[in-house]
Parts: sequence; structure tokens; C-alpha cells
Amino acid sequence: MSAEGKREPIIQVENLKMYFPLRKGLVSKVYAQVKAVDDVSFQVREGETFGLVGESGCGKTTTGKCVLRMLRPTGGRILYRGVDIAQMPPKQFKQYRRRLQMIFQDPYGSLDPRESVYTIVKEAVAADRRPHSAGELRDRVVELIEMVGLSREMITRYPHELSGGQRQRLGIARALACDPEFIVCDEPVSALDVSIQAQIINLFESLQEKLGLTYIFVAHDLAVVRHIARRIGVMYLGRLVEVLDSDDLFLRSRHPYTRALLSAVPTTDYYAERERRRILLEGEVPSPINAPPGCPFHPRCRYATPACSQTMPPLRDTGGGHLLACHNPPED
Repeated sequence: MSAEGKREPIIQVENLKMYFPLRKGLVSKVYAQVKAVDDVSFQVREGETFGLVGESGCGKTTTGKCVLRMLRPTGGRILYRGVDIAQMPPKQFKQYRRRLQMIFQDPYGSLDPRESVYTIVKEAVAADRRPHSAGELRDRVVELIEMVGLSREMITRYPHELSGGQRQRLGIARALACDPEFIVCDEPVSALDVSIQAQIINLFESLQEKLGLTYIFVAHDLAVVRHIARRIGVMYLGRLVEVLDSDDLFLRSRHPYTRALLSAVPTTDYYAERERRRILLEGEVPSPINAPPGCPFHPRCRYATPACSQTMPPLRDTGGGHLLACHNPPED
């Protein structure tokens, strides 16, 4: 077993559910529920990056927010170093908050435009409630700013005076201010130019090596996730349908939905692009309010059998840690 395989899980998610009630009428009666996350289980080992991918609305971000307790889940367990934090009272959870942080998709929308770079990072440092003199506070802010690749001269600037990549670096500095060990990265490069994306990905990797960080990396771009993540979980309509090593993603994926996503990833190889077979999915993604019975993907799956419309396939280990939820996976 590799050294990575021997590491203990820092996060274990077991049968996670997050339902949002829909209400109507004068008494706000609940008439339906949006099943944003439905019976999701996975684990993230210390020091690794676990990628979550899927179409918009599949539950990736909601899963990340539940893990950080930004949302209180409807059901299931979330174990942080063996302690179940899923239903923990806010006052008790406060001791874990600084160790669990999030980096948001929109670097501008997540920053207060009225505050300078210095103030934004200083407030995050001060929130740790450890005693700092004025000089120590400033030194810590400058250290964090330079750690993410910004110059100390930028501490007097405001978010609107920064580029998109610089704003995302500022968001990363703010997340690091409380010395976290686990970070959920919610599509942190999707709003950036391709050249800037590569710089931010490299920054994530260097910070992980330097500080021993553990990530959940949420994205819809399989090429990006494959580059940074050690393992990848594919979500569809609130459920995990496949989990496998990133090295195996393009070679050993077996779920029809995963293969359809992969067929849409662009390539710069002209001849490979010309020979590649595109998998076009028919129909629309079902509503999470009224999901179909059985496998949620079966209405759009060319390999569906009668069993697919009747029972939900379990997420089972097919060997080597490759998890698959499919009654009739293609063999080709």
C-alpha cells in the first residue's frame, strides 16, 4: 500500500442528505422537497485532493457546504477526524470552524468592496481570536499576501482595483488566515482566463505541499480536476455515480454518465479529435423535486435495463478503490 493509502481520513461523509422544503399558502405548508444531495458517501484522506465533478445543479457545491456546516444537513454523518459534526450545535461546532474553510467561485462577489486588501485579510486573522500586537497582525497579513503571490504594495488596494486572478489570490489568503487544514474549493478557477487558471492551480498545489492542506475541489471541468485531484467523484442529480483515481478517469471509467462527460472534453490533438466518438445525451436532467425511481440517470441512458427504472444501484467497489453505481455498465 502507498503512503497515501495509509493516511487516515480527515473527512468521512456517510449517507449525506440535504433536502430543501418547498412551501406554499398562508401557513407555508411544505408541499415538496428539493433533494439537492441524496445519500452521498465518500472519504477524503489527509493531504489529498478529492475532486467533485458534474453538471450544474447536481449537488456538488451543496455537498461542500454541508461538509463545512455552512448548511445543516437533513441526514447522514460528517466525521471530521472521527467527530460527527453534522448535527452539532453551533456553539459546540465553533471550535472546529477555523480548521475548515472555503474558497468561493466568484472572487469579487465574496469580497467586501468597501474594504482594502489589508482589512479583508486582517479581519480573518483577528477572527482566530489569538492575541496579536499591531505589529504582529500586520506582519501576518503581509506574510499571507506574499504567500499567495501578491506584493505587499497591494495591501492598500480595494477589490475593484485587482484583476480576477489577484482577487482569487486574495480569497485564498483570507481562507489561510486561520491556519486551516481542510478547504473546500468551490469552482475557484471557472471565472478566470485559461492562462490564469493554470497559475491558480499551481498555487493550490504548492500551498498543499507547503502547509499540508487537504482539499475538496468542486468543478465542472474534468480536465482541470484531473490535473489537481488524486481521486474524483462524479455526481448526477444529487448522487455519486462513480469514484475513481484521476489517473484512471480517461481509461477505466465505466459509468455511462462519466463517459458522456469525458466525450465532451476538448483536445488539442487534431487526429484524436477527429476520431473521437461523441456521446450525446438525450432529454433533460430530471427535476430534483420529482426524481425518477431507480437510477436517476436511466431516462437518458442507452444501456438502461428494466432494473434501472426500479431499484437504485448501490455504490459498490469494483476493485482497486473504483466505486461504481450502475446495474449494467458498458464493457467496451
